[in-house]
Amino acid sequence: MKNNRSIKIVSAVACLLLIPLIAMQYTDEVNWSAFDFLIAAILLLGTGFTFDLILRKVKSTPYRIAFSIALLVILLLVWMELAVGIFGTPLAGH
Repeated sequence: MKNNRSIKIVSAVACLLLIPLIAMQYTDEVNWSAFDFLIAAILLLGTGFTFDLILRKVKSTPYRIAFSIALLVILLLVWMELAVGIFGTPLAGH
């Protein structure tokens, strides 16, 4: 069962990463480097596998929901910081 979930997670991440890849072919507005794709893949795969871990280990539904929301908030905050630098760290995008 775990292998099936892993395949689904990796497939979902690949599909999500196809969006900017295809957009780059049609517009200059999207300009990702290979490093951008690598970081996005690491973030999305890490989030996907952590979410899978939450679903497997946490039995209480309210805790599952709370941990899942916290995980998504962390993902979005890191993504926004890397993209536009909402916190002004040295990792901030431009």
